[in-house]
Amino acid sequence: MTLNSTVQLVTKRIISRSAPTRSTYLDQMAAAKGKGPARAHLSCSGQAHAYAASGQDKDQLAVGSAGNLGIITAYNDMLSAHQPFEHYPALIRDAVREIGGTAQVAGGVPAMCDGVTQGEAGMELSLFSRDVIALAASVALSHNTFDAAVFLGVCDKIVPGLVIAAQAFGHLPAVFLPAGPMESGLSNDEKAKVRQQFATGEVDRAALMAAEMAAYHGPGTCTFYGTANTNQMLMEFMGLHLPGASFATPNTQLREALTREGAKRALSLSALEDNYTPVCEILDEKAFVNGIVGLNATGGSTNLLIHLIAMARAGGIVLDWQDFSDLSEVTPLLARVYPNGLADVNHFHAAGGLGYMIGQLLSVGLLHPDTATVAGRGLSQYTKEPHLKDGVLVWQDGASESLNAKILRPASDPFQLTGGLSRLSGSLGTAVMKVSAVAPEHQIVEAPVRVFDNQNDVKAAFKAGELVGDLIVVVRFQGPKANGMPELHSLTPLLSILQGRGQKVALVTDGRMSGASGKVPAAIHVCPEAVDGGAIARLQDGDILRVDAVAGQLEILTEGVNERTPAIADLSANQFGTGRDLFATFRQQVGAADTGASIFGG
Repeated sequence: MTLNSTVQLVTKRIISRSAPTRSTYLDQMAAAKGKGPARAHLSCSGQAHAYAASGQDKDQLAVGSAGNLGIITAYNDMLSAHQPFEHYPALIRDAVREIGGTAQVAGGVPAMCDGVTQGEAGMELSLFSRDVIALAASVALSHNTFDAAVFLGVCDKIVPGLVIAAQAFGHLPAVFLPAGPMESGLSNDEKAKVRQQFATGEVDRAALMAAEMAAYHGPGTCTFYGTANTNQMLMEFMGLHLPGASFATPNTQLREALTREGAKRALSLSALEDNYTPVCEILDEKAFVNGIVGLNATGGSTNLLIHLIAMARAGGIVLDWQDFSDLSEVTPLLARVYPNGLADVNHFHAAGGLGYMIGQLLSVGLLHPDTATVAGRGLSQYTKEPHLKDGVLVWQDGASESLNAKILRPASDPFQLTGGLSRLSGSLGTAVMKVSAVAPEHQIVEAPVRVFDNQNDVKAAFKAGELVGDLIVVVRFQGPKANGMPELHSLTPLLSILQGRGQKVALVTDGRMSGASGKVPAAIHVCPEAVDGGAIARLQDGDILRVDAVAGQLEILTEGVNERTPAIADLSANQFGTGRDLFATFRQQVGAADTGASIFGG
């Protein structure tokens, strides 16, 4: 199949734009490769320190020629998605011993749950935690005793942070080992309904708590298609998971077999073997284009519009939002998974899942087929799915047809002809919108604004009955420099209620929305942000905005707005408490959302 002309054009544009920084990065990785296996260069004292507590593996580490695998783990047992990682190190050590290798936990990284911190002060550390994870993982690998690495992480900022770190050590092979989604519980649609009923006072907190506990009920990733599961999709599309690894459920024989095989595969790709495949060769421009296509085809999380840019820049690749928008125009939406539909990721996986989707996109020339992956050269391997046959892990051809057309469709008959993301630009600045869950009649809103400087004031205005008529709710001073760019997902139930009453309503913010962004149009990540004097800081109640996801417009229709003096908010309350005082340097150093909102430059 001939590669789609837009995919070709965007890829060439990225390669050209990135040439200086990518060349520098690859030169650095070549220099690191040239030094050979790392631990051979350590002093005897250094090696003794590194091996002292390795028990039965000590002699193999000291004199053996087999590889040593570094484990970077984001384990904690507060995150349901990460709780299964508790037992992974033992599985990994046992697996690599079978091939003469060794494995050590190189270090742990923090992993926070955005679901816990929604609407709370801790959410203001969420985005910054990505870069903390990258730093922590880099410290762990800096001991330079490893020939390859495996990364244990699933959720929102964890996978992007780990990818950034993996590229800092891009001369090493890297395999990402997921934990899988929890089994299906209370449906996401029913959960959302109870949340709205609580917001309007129809049910009490006990009913709300019962619904939430029925939805989030066991080990594994939350089952809606938010940022965590979007991360898992990307790791397959970009070749860092084993084929079909993303959505096997925790604590099953298949999950254990995939974990063991992933560990062995990582060592088999080291410079000590014949199939040396460092991560810098996997994560090239084509891999990132494949990831963006996957993001659009699945209607994935808007958070990845920030994270993919930051991840790419760690490898010298420069993406911008226009790349996402152009690819969205030619990528059909093939999946309906909550919040874009009623199904959860387990239903999606059962209907054919990522293997079916990758096959469909390859068949119409929307993916680069020749990328390097941890499974070998060529993305077609990711159309296969793993099975246990007499206790042995094998890959077989995946579904050739969707098993549920309400969840997953072929490229010839998609849910919509374009992808799930839209770039908006105009006199207010630049923003993005997840449109895959927004009904066509709600994708254009022209209305007066109500302006707020924090989300709590929005909630108070809603409770007071002030949010009447058609309106656009503007929540500003929520950008990365202002307060760490928290998600504003806790506003979703009340905005959905307004929409349900027949009001035309939209959200405009320089903050973020959750990966569970739903049916209310939300122009998010507005740049320049308010604290930088962007036009959003000049808006006043009653100004007319036009939010048009169809034409890609974000326009101030009221005259004279840009001649006003920008508002200045009192942000002192966001500077301390819940650890926020320790992140002052991050707020001062962070870049804009459209360059990845990273402290690492851009």
